[in-house]
Amino acid sequence: MQNNFADLARAARSAVVDSSGLAAALGHRVRGDVRFDDGSRALYATDGSNYRQVPIGVVLPRDVDDVIATISSAREYGAPILCRGAGTSLAGQCCNVAVVLDFTRYMGNIIEIDPARRVARVQPGVVLDRLRNAAEKHHLTFGPDPATHDRCTLGGMIGNNSCGVHSVMAGKTDDNIEELEILTYDGVRMRVGKTGDNEIEKIIREGGRRGEIYAGLKRLRDTYAGLIRQRYPDIPRRVSGYNLNYLLPENGFNVARALVGSEGTCVTVLEASCRLVESPQQRVLLVIAYPDIFQCADRVPEIMSHGPIGLEGVDQLLVEFSRRQSLNLEGLALLPTGGGWLFAEFGAATSAEAESQARELMRTLGRSSNPPQMHLFTDKHEAKRVWEVRESALGAVSHVPGEPPGWEGWDDSAVVPEKLGVYLRDLNRLMASFGYRSALYGHFGHACVHLKINFDFQSKEGIANYRKFAEEAADLVVSYGGSLSGEHGDGQSRAELLPKMFGPELVQAFREFKALWDPDWKMNPGKVVEPYKLDENLRLGADYKPWEPETHFKFPEDQGSLPLATLRCVGVGKCRHDEGGVMCPSFRVTHEEEHSTRGRAHLLWEMTKREVIHGGWRDQHVKDSLDLCLACKGCKSDCPVGVDVATYKAEFLSHYYEGRRRPRGAYAFGNIDIWARLASKAPGLINLATQLPLLRDIAKLVAGVPRQRSIPVFARQTFRRWFSQRTPRNPEGTPVLLWPDTFNNYFLPDTAKAAVEVLESAGYRVLLPKANLCCGRPLYDWGMLDRAKSLLLQIVDALKIEIEQGIPLVILEPSCAAVFRDELLNLFPNDEHARGLSLQTFLLSEFLEKKAQHFQLPKLARRALVHGHCHHKSIMRMTDEESVLRKMGIDFQMPAPGCCGMAGSFGFEADKYETSIAIGELELLPAVRSASSDCLVIANGFSCREQIAQCTNRRALHLAEVIAQALHK
Repeated sequence: MQNNFADLARAARSAVVDSSGLAAALGHRVRGDVRFDDGSRALYATDGSNYRQVPIGVVLPRDVDDVIATISSAREYGAPILCRGAGTSLAGQCCNVAVVLDFTRYMGNIIEIDPARRVARVQPGVVLDRLRNAAEKHHLTFGPDPATHDRCTLGGMIGNNSCGVHSVMAGKTDDNIEELEILTYDGVRMRVGKTGDNEIEKIIREGGRRGEIYAGLKRLRDTYAGLIRQRYPDIPRRVSGYNLNYLLPENGFNVARALVGSEGTCVTVLEASCRLVESPQQRVLLVIAYPDIFQCADRVPEIMSHGPIGLEGVDQLLVEFSRRQSLNLEGLALLPTGGGWLFAEFGAATSAEAESQARELMRTLGRSSNPPQMHLFTDKHEAKRVWEVRESALGAVSHVPGEPPGWEGWDDSAVVPEKLGVYLRDLNRLMASFGYRSALYGHFGHACVHLKINFDFQSKEGIANYRKFAEEAADLVVSYGGSLSGEHGDGQSRAELLPKMFGPELVQAFREFKALWDPDWKMNPGKVVEPYKLDENLRLGADYKPWEPETHFKFPEDQGSLPLATLRCVGVGKCRHDEGGVMCPSFRVTHEEEHSTRGRAHLLWEMTKREVIHGGWRDQHVKDSLDLCLACKGCKSDCPVGVDVATYKAEFLSHYYEGRRRPRGAYAFGNIDIWARLASKAPGLINLATQLPLLRDIAKLVAGVPRQRSIPVFARQTFRRWFSQRTPRNPEGTPVLLWPDTFNNYFLPDTAKAAVEVLESAGYRVLLPKANLCCGRPLYDWGMLDRAKSLLLQIVDALKIEIEQGIPLVILEPSCAAVFRDELLNLFPNDEHARGLSLQTFLLSEFLEKKAQHFQLPKLARRALVHGHCHHKSIMRMTDEESVLRKMGIDFQMPAPGCCGMAGSFGFEADKYETSIAIGELELLPAVRSASSDCLVIANGFSCREQIAQCTNRRALHLAEVIAQALHK
């Protein structure tokens, strides 16, 4: 029988599919999106794992009927099926040569929440946080919550049997699924759940395909019950293998829970009924620090006896790696002194009760012979910052400057908590014997350990060592009675090793279980059972030789390599969040994978792989994906591994347009400094042409501006001209250079005038660069890098004396400051003057906080709504801005962590207008409209101020104007 299964599995994996015929059939039968183009296939070729398999095509079903039609068509053409959620899986289960069903675009709805029964019915594409937020209205929650909670889907969690921080409170996903509505590859649709003996017999008597399945499941239970009880580890985090234990009588023959964790290899989930549990309304976080992570692990059983609702561990290496990358610095600064940390969360109905539980643990640990350092966080803001250290761990340890990349491959083994300390010590010794190292972190309350190990996946020797290590690591965890996987599933990484854990008889039972549901072996073939080898289908491999094109940017942190830069993306999918953060505003509007940071990075990497994406710099799939990138740079800060799509986009466009004419807007906006300088000769005449009816419509048509937009008005007098006609206030004061950027010089000179007043009030002698200079910020959006580099070299040459004298440069426009802090060093990493200029560049708030501490900021008792420019938030951070406002006594809020939607010229392009407005309407514009008339609106970015002015009845002020206003009080 085993050989028959192996033959079926091989046949399913090797079958040749008429993809064009299948695509045509699906196009006629499916209402949703059918995408068999190379770009879409490349987007879904990998997940969060080491593996890569190019799918046959992708279907985004609109409803259950679409799913049924897709699987029916796939069956007709003999095509395998892969169901996919957020695609963050770490074991390779979300990539396959199959038709991918992506439920996230359309089938992400909550069907019903019944607070009385504490049950929610959901579609498979619903994002976990959406369900949790809805349940919280009834003080309920869905217990399992992996670190990807703001983008992972319930369908994916069911596939992987996901867990997360609060599994110690509510169990794994399998503990929280009541019923599933499922569809088999051969077209049988049914509801499954807990099944009594009488009902089992009734279903079997009714016959048909459903009766056949239940008869087979009953036979499996009766045949293998003894082995299941004997060989399944009795630990909190056994995720490996199929959940045959749920077929046992003592577990109620729960077919739904038996299918949880089957990784899409058996059925397609159409709907899930989820158990909801009480959500502790008040929570506190106790951070416990020991000299090392091993001592932390030793104390887990004692800490768990105090009933925390979450217990996580992180080690010194993770903290060091995070600090090196300037990740979560606020949270890191809050950690007590130590070399290993435990995050123990306590929850209760009241703050006092939660805090009492935590303090009782503190007293107990304080009486021990080796008391730890401890800090109790009752402030939710501080606790959130500390939690971010743990939640961003996966990305933080994957691509660290000066370190080889860290990869999954032995990512989430689990043991009984009482053995965690000794297991970690043995595992660490095993890694060291291979020359490997990794940060140690994870869900310590349930003794589940996460690693990112520096495997070598680009040489035969390195891959052979990886295999040998995985085999020995499997032997080690089995010797402790543990599980190969405690959270992320088996997929391809661990499936080959399952016989070590379960023995050949139970692995045979797994084959029989799959065959009952999927007799054609077409559901996600090669994963879990009859698997691909763990060293097959590697994303890299010994023969990996990517295209290494010559680039303008030097990518100093990626060895000057575009392929290495794009390979940073580990698929963690943080860019797919629905709310919060700066990253990927266009994804938040379109919910398309190609508009996520991950999607764009994957397409660019596939471009260098040159197997599916063949067009190189001229490839239209890559170009289309980058078109809606706002170059906000949010990914550079929000992405845990610092994927920098704004830079990749500028580089790509510079080559895409070589020898080609760019769109009209490129010349109108990319060279705005030239046109503005010309317009300043006769601003009145130009304003007539851009503001009067008919003339303005012609001007918009010429520039490619949508009719709904207003063209900004040129100032009657430039700031430079005003400055040249005035008498300096502090001729003997300490010099400071003020940068007269294009926007504030030609359009909003009052901002620069206010900055002069502020700096002079602080006692400085304000200077301007003698030459008429421009940083060239708009050029990057169009890939005009030759001129951009020329302008930067001109600046460095013109300011050489000031750079050598260390005179600070204050910049008012955040996007211009970002050029000096980011692009300048990427284009000229070895130029000492460029590096000096970057270090001497300050935003106004940074300068006041770091260089002008003697200046007593004026008070202004006002409320304010503050919006940070994306480049400010991502490259410079808002810390100094917030500090200045607090010192002034301004009561402010920052309701929009994301983008305004204008993003330089983006919002002025006709084909981007609707996206621009939709992004603004996510948070910023509604917040501005709802702000009271006496509430200040503060925004430093020209784009942000323009979006606010054009879409609301408010005018935003620059920080310089606010301080100047306060000086006159």
